[in-house]
Amino acid sequence: VIPLLDELSPEASAIGAVNTVMFGTDGRTTGHNTDSPGWRWALQHGLPHADLSRVVLLGCGGAGAAIADALVRLGAQHVFLVDREPQRAAELAARLNARTDIAPGARAEATQDLAAALRGASGLVHATPTGMGKMPGLPLPVQLLHTKLWVADAVYVPIETALLTAARACGCATLDGGGMAAGQAAGAFRLFARQEPDVVRMYGHLRRMLQISA
Repeated sequence: VIPLLDELSPEASAIGAVNTVMFGTDGRTTGHNTDSPGWRWALQHGLPHADLSRVVLLGCGGAGAAIADALVRLGAQHVFLVDREPQRAAELAARLNARTDIAPGARAEATQDLAAALRGASGLVHATPTGMGKMPGLPLPVQLLHTKLWVADAVYVPIETALLTAARACGCATLDGGGMAAGQAAGAFRLFARQEPDVVRMYGHLRRMLQISA
């Protein structure tokens, strides 16, 4: 959608992805990205003490790029980027490393060796479609998980993914994708209504709906 818009918010421009479009009274369109602050809220709400020293991000599309932005804004020291399209991961790493508005000293690195990246990692974020209702399964071999990892999934339908089930069985702290879904929706609501939403209530309502429909 970016080529069709008149302008971008600073955050959307930096991330290179848009999930919310505002139409001005003059007819001009502005693209925003509420995924990054939405995921930041989710992590701070659900895993407030997560170790961000070495985080692996699996999936570097629009959602992944927003999560990468969120990670470095939260203080992640080293982010390993893994994608089935190596060039996409490399481009995201280059954009992150060129940023001057995020945490100094943060470093992003594209890699195709997921096993090596996870061995010394403190956290794993999954941002591919694998695990959704129409794409069931695990996005990585379960033996790569270990007890020192926290694991966050961006998938929220279903709210309980195979990855989260496997991660908890390995002793990992986990974060479901509902927090990001509620957080980004709250961000859009702020833009549309210019009011502060109750994000915790939205998240709880979303979880109840998804559990009923499961």
